[in-house]
Amino acid sequence: MSRTLHLNAFLMGVGHHEAAWRHPRADPSRLADVRHFQELARIAERGTLDSVFLADGLAVGPAVRHNIQAVFEPITLLAAIATATEHIGLIATASTTYTEPFNLARAFASLDHLSGGRAGWNIVTSAQAREARNFNLDDHPAHADRYRRAAEYVDVAIKLWDSWEDDALVLDTAAGVFADTGRVHEIDHAGERFRVRGPLNTPRPPQGRPLLVQAGSSADGIAFAARYAEAVFTAQQTLADGQAFYAALKRATADAGRDPELVKVLPGIAPVIGGTEKEARALADELEALIVPEHALAQLSGMTGLDLTGLPLDGPLPDLPDTGAVQSHQSRYQLVVDLARRELLTLRQLIGRLGGGRGHRVVVGTPEQIADQIELWFTQGAADGFNVMPPLLPDGLEAFVDHVVPLLRRRGLFRSAYTGRTLREHYGLPRPASVYATRELVAS
Repeated sequence: MSRTLHLNAFLMGVGHHEAAWRHPRADPSRLADVRHFQELARIAERGTLDSVFLADGLAVGPAVRHNIQAVFEPITLLAAIATATEHIGLIATASTTYTEPFNLARAFASLDHLSGGRAGWNIVTSAQAREARNFNLDDHPAHADRYRRAAEYVDVAIKLWDSWEDDALVLDTAAGVFADTGRVHEIDHAGERFRVRGPLNTPRPPQGRPLLVQAGSSADGIAFAARYAEAVFTAQQTLADGQAFYAALKRATADAGRDPELVKVLPGIAPVIGGTEKEARALADELEALIVPEHALAQLSGMTGLDLTGLPLDGPLPDLPDTGAVQSHQSRYQLVVDLARRELLTLRQLIGRLGGGRGHRVVVGTPEQIADQIELWFTQGAADGFNVMPPLLPDGLEAFVDHVVPLLRRRGLFRSAYTGRTLREHYGLPRPASVYATRELVAS
């Protein structure tokens, strides 16, 4: 098969299920232990997965009493993981709304150098008012405004990464020349939101620039991904929805003048794995029984932008506004509403369905059944790979690596060994040329 499946391990605490930390097979005390995350990365690397991915938020969640919170800033944590691994890619989430391009470009360039070319940036715009209130704002900017800022932000970051050409370092000790100043460029960016002179005070990263990843499926998100993204993390519940998003994104990418094959679509999948289907279902039921309804309703309120606390759990989801009126995560909002309406779920049933993946697809079954679903979406135009979200960590990741990955290899869908060194090579993506080198070619 000419296409190669891409698999990314999404690492979240001790598991993706919101009640994972309460399960007997989890150890929540390891949340602040870097060795836990290094172990998870080594497990993923043993399975030759493309990358590990860390989500992030810039505020304590709405129900910290009942649920674990992220402990470490992700770029810092990935630098520690880099020292414990050799091949696996390292993708960190960072917001364009509450950071500045120069600082973030430097941090990712540093991570790429420290890891030998394995860094990736999951570009998010942030969506919660509680984050805004940590950054001198009363509320978060409007959805469209956040994406406009993000576009200029990424343009600035790319210019900064390119501000040192690949051969700018001379290192001539005899002549006392460190760098060719003709190949180190002030970017002199003066835009609507940013004024940045440059150059970056870190030489060009080994990959040229980190892999650019985007997570979001709204109209604004698709347009942004079509322009910038090289991998897209997304959430769909049905094969038909997955196929529709895949086609829409690839079409938008082509319309933006880019090769659609160079943008990898990776839906989330939360595999609950058992030796038998009955065992897998028993684990899923155990985790669902540990959900704290108070916390789950707070999470759902955050997704929908409507206060659902106090409503009867065995009643239906109340009427909600149209997606266009929502300023938070529009695509996830629509997914939740569609799921509840399509399956006529009560609030209790809905929070149970969302507990395993926060809107990402939960698949319960044997390794063969998990592999079947991955193959189906991959071969039927719904995915180029998957963002794997085990319900328990490390157990769920070990089960996926030791029992699902070998099946995918035997089916000719997935690699048996790394064939490249950098994250871009894992994804089959070229190393981009510097914008300054391109200008020189045009001038000559």
